Amino acid sequence: MADVVNVGVNLEAFSHAISGIQALRSSVSRVFEFLKDGMKNRETLEGREKQFIAEFQDNLQAVNRDLNELERLSGLVGRPSESHPLHNSGLLSLDPVQDKTPLYSQLLQAYKWSNKLQYHAGLASSLLNQQSLKRSANQMGASAKRRPKVQPSTLVLPPQYVDDVISRIGRMFPDMTIELFRPNGTSAVLLVTLGKVLKAIVVMRSLFIDRTVVRGFNENVYSEDGKLDIWTKSQYQVFQKVTDHATTALLHYQLPQMPDVVVRSFMTWLRSYIKLFQSPCQRCGRFLQDGLPPTWRDFRTLEAFHDTCRM
Repeated sequence: MADVVNVGVNLEAFSHAISGIQALRSSVSRVFEFLKDGMKNRETLEGREKQFIAEFQDNLQAVNRDLNELERLSGLVGRPSESHPLHNSGLLSLDPVQDKTPLYSQLLQAYKWSNKLQYHAGLASSLLNQQSLKRSANQMGASAKRRPKVQPSTLVLPPQYVDDVISRIGRMFPDMTIELFRPNGTSAVLLVTLGKVLKAIVVMRSLFIDRTVVRGFNENVYSEDGKLDIWTKSQYQVFQKVTDHATTALLHYQLPQMPDVVVRSFMTWLRSYIKLFQSPCQRCGRFLQDGLPPTWRDFRTLEAFHDTCRM
């Protein structure tokens, strides 16, 4: 038997204990393999039963021997010396009454919460710095009135850049036609025609989408004065549902530091309605529910769901 090293563990007994665990697992596996095979063929039923019981008892005795040997070796392994990597806080884990004074578990939970709070605070700080928000109390004086307001840099983009982004998106989707209008100067309004399924009016502020209205392919999208009608809802309930879902999508796709990615993601999501009347619901498998096709599209997978089936 080897000497016990200074860590308090008998390494030779520890090695034998590992071998004992392997032997115990093997003997237990043999028991279940034997039960799986069942009784072997014999001339009489009584002979098969006797041999089955005898072999089963032998296998159980082998399991019992291996278990007793493992219990004996576990007593020889010894116990490692106590170490406290957390210094004094590690002593809290030695409290025998954990239910009454769970200080150690609460300390670990508070540590994880503090790390998570610091991480999210760093993300919030970086986003606020990118938006160049100026909301400190020292701006309330007379000097603040003379100071010009700082416009967020990410909101001011040249029209040529916006046109280039929209043009690239239009080339990505051949079955989607995008017409760009500027009725009020720099602000852009997009008329998106998706095959022969629907038409969507997308109101933009620079490269940020403010509003979306979806109508049927055969519905009129112009007002009496010849301008795009950005307020009138569709007369069909199915496209009213799609309009509501598009508004939800605008809230989902939010990335202020990369607005071109947001527009491209939204257009990719909108293009998934090319098979609005052809795709069945991915949950119930039906094409119609309450007279409506699946109007919801998952933001990540773009799969079709009925409005009630997506919950």
